[in-house]
Formats: sequence, structure tokens, C-alpha cells
Amino acid sequence: MFIKVTESGGRRYAQLVESFRNEEGKPRQRTICTLGRLESGGEVDTLIASLQRARGIAPAAGALDGLRFTDSRHAGDIWVLSELWRTLGFDDLATAWRRSKTEIDVLTCLRLMVFNRLCDPSSKLGVLRWLETVALPAGFDLHPEHQHLLRAMDVLDEHSDKLSNKLATLMRPLIDQDLSVVFYDLTTVAVTGQTDLEDDVRAYGLAKSGLIERQFMLSLVQTAEGLPIAHEVHPGNTAEAKTLLPMIRGLLARYPLKRVVLIADRGLLSTANIEELDKLQAQLKKDGRDVAVEYILAVPAARYGDFADDLKTLNESQKAAQEWCAETKWQTSRLVVAHDPIVATRRTTVRDKTIADLVKLGQQCSVKLDEQDESQRTGKKNKSKGRPMSDSGTKARFYHAVKAAHMAHLIKVDLKADLFSYTIDDDKKRYLELLDGKLLLVTNTSTPAAEVVQRYKSLADIERGFRVLKSDIEIGPVYHRLPQRIRAHALICFMALVLYRVMRMRLKAAKRSESPTTLLEQLKRIHQQTVVAGEGKTLTGLTEITPAQRSLFAALELTPPTPSDLAKPVL
Repeated sequence: MFIKVTESGGRRYAQLVESFRNEEGKPRQRTICTLGRLESGGEVDTLIASLQRARGIAPAAGALDGLRFTDSRHAGDIWVLSELWRTLGFDDLATAWRRSKTEIDVLTCLRLMVFNRLCDPSSKLGVLRWLETVALPAGFDLHPEHQHLLRAMDVLDEHSDKLSNKLATLMRPLIDQDLSVVFYDLTTVAVTGQTDLEDDVRAYGLAKSGLIERQFMLSLVQTAEGLPIAHEVHPGNTAEAKTLLPMIRGLLARYPLKRVVLIADRGLLSTANIEELDKLQAQLKKDGRDVAVEYILAVPAARYGDFADDLKTLNESQKAAQEWCAETKWQTSRLVVAHDPIVATRRTTVRDKTIADLVKLGQQCSVKLDEQDESQRTGKKNKSKGRPMSDSGTKARFYHAVKAAHMAHLIKVDLKADLFSYTIDDDKKRYLELLDGKLLLVTNTSTPAAEVVQRYKSLADIERGFRVLKSDIEIGPVYHRLPQRIRAHALICFMALVLYRVMRMRLKAAKRSESPTTLLEQLKRIHQQTVVAGEGKTLTGLTEITPAQRSLFAALELTPPTPSDLAKPVL
């Protein structure tokens, strides 16, 4: 008998075979039994160990005996961010502070802080804890301390102008230079701390939540493709309208644009801003720059009254139940008006219900007061339950209910009268119904009205950018105290948003539905494993990259990592 090796389904098997002669005397073979798989850990190994025990021989150590997995680190997410950073040429940002006398590696600190905002956003101390869980690409030789990160932030702010100019140069290939539609908006970012410092950007102002909070304001410029190209930090009590012109001037100084179509939300429309934009256009022509400065600005709802007559004329010429878009002249610009009947019906219905609820409350109060008065005149027992009411107390209670429902402009409570009374301004109510579902835009472009509206609605994408900053990147609340650190923190978050949007653009071009956040979560599953063999030898390797993960790298036009691409872990 002898052992015969066969293959089936890509596996090797051992069979016990016997040689014999048949009745005709010819040599033949027959399989006595199949012993099992020959792979390490297969049935053959089990059989050998059993036979050794039967002979009283200690089984030989297996290849996996004594193998210890000593470390496992996330590798795929930080690798893809590092490759994206490299392909965008962002290592050249170091030229912005090359004359700085600092001895720390500012570029490495910047990369680590930017990557951390996308992988595991936390404090600067949290960056150090995060570094203990990730496998850095080869070449990241710096293992920074907390003070190194803070000093790097100081350098970034000290050279912020040069850094912004260099970043703009690197991003120019991604921007349409001939016709650039840019979106501009602001948001508020909460901060901590109560101390007052010189040149402090922390100030109390009206936050997006509607509350008065200590904050700073962040303005953002974004292209039509969703790419952030500029940002600015303003004190928390800065008026929005005052931020527009400086940002536009900075944008034109950094980018050789041929035409700028500025699209901005409510709060930025002011006569002064429009006049300044016209002056800027004249100055550019005087300086010999062939740049067209155009704008599409939303009209704040508080100023809709300035256009009441125009709105009434346009509304009378249209069918209220249909969606329509029309325009008229306003000063030297065009006023584009869009009407959405679904939104109009919804807002009117909500208002009518609120008014009906308040009227019901007012009637209940009136009935109870009348019953009390009747009881006092006749001496009969008052049928109303609860504590007695007074006209002055009822007026105060009803007035606060109206104020809480934001209906004081429609329902007027006569606080000076002796008796409880109120009126509904029907003319104001009809005027508000006229405004329901209306969007008013002021523009100096020659673009058709419907396209003006469509371009403005694309401004919602910049709002999504702010949501990414606040949720995925976690820009706030900010715990830094010094103004330069707050500005540097905003810059780090801005650069993280740039990488996020570039990933989104590439995923969209590849017709992928994943968000950058989902992509990073999937690639985070690629780990660098560290193994110590039985003889004490240390080995490192990567978990197997799945076809789905490889397809994500392909969508981003980046190559997957190999074990040699990653730095060896320091254990």
C-alpha cells in the first residue's frame, strides 16, 4: 500500500491505495480510503497527531502554534486620504512657511490634523490617541506631541495669507476659470470660554439655532460643482452683509476668473452691497481686468413689503394654483419672482390653523369672563371651573400666547383697554397669503428667469457643506481660546472639507452612490496586522482587500496600499 495525492476543487487530498493483480493477472490499484485534506490544519494533520499519541510520541508543533497577533491598526482610510493629498499636490503647501524659523514638521502636523477631522474628529489631544490606532503611510516619521500640534497651528495662522494663495494655486485646475458660478454663505460656530482677549473672534451673536451664543462666524465660498475654494473667520457679532465684498475681492485676487456669478442667501442683500459690487466692477475695468461680476441675491422676507405692488401685479397675471416664474425691473437690476403653489398652500394652511387655535383660546377666555361678570350681576353661582380670571391677566396670558406663536403681526391684543379684546388684521393676512410660496431674487445677469431660480436653489449644496463641517468634521464647539488657534482650527476643517468634496466629486463621476463618510468607514476595515511567530520573528501585513474595497479605490482613481507602503508600527 502507498499514499496517493489527488486534487479536487483546488484542494489536495491524501488517499490510501493498494496495488493488486486481478483475475487475469494484470496489475491494478484500488483506493482503500481517503485520509483527508493535506492543507495545514486538515484531516491528515489530525490523523498524524492521533497516530503519534498512539505510539506515545509527542505531536510535532503546528505551523500556527505559538503565533501571536500583537497589534491591529486601521490602514485603508488614512491611506486613501494620504494618496488624495499627494495627488492634489498639497505637499507643496509647505512653501508657504518655508522661511519660518520653526523646527517642527508643520506639514506633517497639518496632514495629521486634517486626516483626523475626517477619520475620527476629536481634540488636538485626541489626535495623539487616534495616532495610536492607525497605520501611517511610510514617510510619516514624526510622532508629534501636543505642543507640536499647537505650535504648528500658530505657524499656519502666521502664514495664512501665503497658505491661502498657495492652496488657491493648487486648486485652480479643478475650477472653471472662464465661467465660475460661486455660492457664498455664512454659518455660526459655537465656542467655549468666557475670557476676553485682544483681537478675539469670540463674541455674542444670534446663532443659527435662534439663540444668543458666544460664537464666531465662518464664511464659505463654493463652486457650482460643490468644491470649497475660500473661507474666512469673522467675529461672532459681525453683520452678514459686511462680509461679502472683502470675500469677493480676495477671491478675484487669488483666482484668474473671467466671470463671477455670485449667488448668496438672504441677509447679504443690501443697497450698499449692490452699490459696492457695481463699484468693484468699474474698478476692475479701470485696472484693465476683463472680469464680469454678476450676482443673484435672495431678498430677505422682511423686505418683501418693498415689492408689494410688484408682487400684486405679477400675481394677478398668473394662475395661483400653478407654478410660475416671472420678472420685473427693480432699480438697475432685475427682480425675479418664483411661485410654488405647494409651498404656498402648506404655509397658508399652517397659518390658518395657528390663527384658529388662538381664536379658540380667545373665545374661551371671553366666555369665562362673561360668565364671571354674569355671576357678579345676578349673584348666581359661577359655572366656570378653576380660579377666577381678570381682564388684565387674560390680556397678558393671551398676548404671550400670540407672541409665542409668532402671530403678533396679525392678531392685535388691545393692552390699553379696560376689557379683554383683540382684532385680526385681515389686510395683513391677505398680504401674507400673497407672499406665501414666493421666492424673490435680485440679479444683474441676463440669464433667463427660470435658470436664475434654479441656480439659486443650488445654494442648498453649500448648506450641506456646512452640515458636513458640523457633523462629520465636527468643527464645533471650539475649545481653543487664542484667536490664532481658532482661525487655524477653521483652516484645518476647511481643508478637510476640500478633501471630502473632492472625494464626493470623484464618486459622483464614477456613478457611485456612497458618501465620502461611508467610503472611509468601508476602507477603515483594511487593517495592518502585526504577528509574532513562535520563533520570535515579527511580521506585518494587511488584511485582504475585498473586490468592493478595490472598486472604491478605482472610483477615486487611487491605488490600494501594499504592506510595504505602510510604516512599521512602533510597539
